Amino acid sequence: MLNGPQALPPQLDAADQALVDGVRARQLRPLAKTITLIESQRTDHQARAHAVLEALLPHTGGAMRVGISGVPGVGKSTFIEALGLYLIEQGLRVAVLAVDPSSSLTGGSILGDKTRMELLSQNPAAFIRPSPSAGSLGGVAEKTRETMLVCEAAGFDVIIVETVGVGQSETAVANMTDIFCLLQLPNAGDDLQGIKKGIMELADLVVVNKADIDVAATTRAQAQLKTALHMLRPASPNWSPPVLTLSALRKQGIADFWRTVCDYRATMSKSGEFDAKRRHQALAWMWDLIDAGLRARFRSHPQVRSELPELAEAVERGETTPSAAALRLLHHLN
Repeated sequence: MLNGPQALPPQLDAADQALVDGVRARQLRPLAKTITLIESQRTDHQARAHAVLEALLPHTGGAMRVGISGVPGVGKSTFIEALGLYLIEQGLRVAVLAVDPSSSLTGGSILGDKTRMELLSQNPAAFIRPSPSAGSLGGVAEKTRETMLVCEAAGFDVIIVETVGVGQSETAVANMTDIFCLLQLPNAGDDLQGIKKGIMELADLVVVNKADIDVAATTRAQAQLKTALHMLRPASPNWSPPVLTLSALRKQGIADFWRTVCDYRATMSKSGEFDAKRRHQALAWMWDLIDAGLRARFRSHPQVRSELPELAEAVERGETTPSAAALRLLHHLN
C-alpha cells in the first residue's frame, strides 16, 4: 500500500462526460473528438484529456495490439487494408492508427492513409486515424499510446499501428504493441546485410509480401530470413518468430497470417508472458512521460530560456564545453 495522500481521480465536466459516454457507446464522432483532444498541445486540453483517459481506463485492454512496420514500398497499407477487411469478415472491429510523416511546412500528414485504404475506411466496422508524426522519435506520434487506449474503450477488437518505416519507429511500436510484425520484400533475402539486426531482433513475426511477383525470389528470401532469425536469440523461449509469405494485393495468405497472430497470443498467454509484456510496457510508458515532462519543464524555466541561446552559441564557437553549459543550465532546477 502506498503511504501519504492519494491523488483523487480527475473530475469530469458535462462535456467531457459526454465524450466518455460517446466513446463507450462506440460512436465515431465522440471517438474522433476525444483523440483530437488528446493530440492537442494546449495545457487546458491536456488536463481534460487526462481526466477523460482516467475515466476510460477501466474499459481498456481488451484488444489485440498489432504493430506493422517495413520499409516504404513494401506494401504496408495494402496489407493492412486486406487484413482489416478479412478481420471484419470474421466479425471483428478494427482500428488503424497510421502514423504519417509530417509536412515541414504545415505539420500535417503527407501520405494520407485514408486515401490509401479506401475500402477499409468506408467500412462501418473500421476506424482509421492518420496522425502526423510531428517530429516525434521514430515517426511514432507522441499520443499513439493514448489513442490506442481510447480505441480499446470504444470496443475495437484489433488495433493496428502502422509506422513510417524509418528511423527508430520499429522500436517505439514494438514497445506499445502485443506483436510486432516486420514486412519484407521478396528480394530482401538477396541482401541480408541491408536488414538491421536490431529490427530483426524486435520482430515476433516476419512476412514476405508481394510473394506473387517472383516465386523463386520469395522462396529464397523466406529461407534466408529463417536462417537469419535462427542466428538471433529469440525474445521469448516459448516463441520462435516464423517467416510467412503472402500477397496482400491478391488477398492470399491473410488468413494464415492472422492464425499465426492468434497462435502467438495463445502461446504467450499460456506462459504468462503476454500480461507481463503489457505490464512492462505500461511502466516504460510512465518513464517516457516523466522524461518528456522533465524536458518540457526544463525548457520552460525562465532562467533556462534566458541563458540557453547564449550558452548554445558559446558551445558552437568552442568557448565552453557542452558539459559545463549543461551543468550551468541544470543548476537552475535546484
